[in-house]
Amino acid sequence: MLAWTAVVVPIHVAVRLAGQRWLVPPTYLTGIGWLAGLHVSVEGKPRRHALLLANHLSWLDVMALAAASRTAFVAHSGLAGHPVIRWMGEQNGTLFITRDRRHTVAGQVDQVREALGHRRLAIFPEATTGDGRELLPFKSSLLSAVELLSPGILVQPVALAYEEAEDIAWVGAEPGLTNAFRILARTHRVHVTVHFLAPLKGSALADRKSMAAAAREAIRLALRK
Repeated sequence: MLAWTAVVVPIHVAVRLAGQRWLVPPTYLTGIGWLAGLHVSVEGKPRRHALLLANHLSWLDVMALAAASRTAFVAHSGLAGHPVIRWMGEQNGTLFITRDRRHTVAGQVDQVREALGHRRLAIFPEATTGDGRELLPFKSSLLSAVELLSPGILVQPVALAYEEAEDIAWVGAEPGLTNAFRILARTHRVHVTVHFLAPLKGSALADRKSMAAAAREAIRLALRK
């Protein structure tokens, strides 16, 4: 992974200077996923300029979605405290947000709306990783950004279905490095299918709570198949 990073970063810097800011980072994340043993299958198609709402089990989710859709992400601001993670996230257009401070939501909504004008953006509405057995409640605050949809912007649920979800899930008080080493120590690949589901429409788009509920139900049904 260090060797891959050493190769890709100079290429990214050169390409970015040439005006192609988002060209290399998704490819870099795809490569990190492959080196971590991730095997990605895709069903359905990611829509252009869509807001992707996905279930969340692992740090591998980022690599899987980058490989399947070349999306940018919304991440918790706590990750921004790690300089390397922050820099790498910013290269792919990550928005670092604070979900537990209500007075900051309006500004964060503006950030989401602005980002959607340029590329896909993925949010994990559970706001933390689940245990691989059931979905957590979806938090709806950031969906305020799309309550009044701009032309061409869609809200698309995405189900990440791991073959060994409970073994992959990063839950509880397990430290990040411990989880990473546990995944990297596996002797066989991590298989995940990324299901791009039908975009929300009709009454599901009535407001942010309707969007969150409809997306969660669509993902729940997809994971049961």
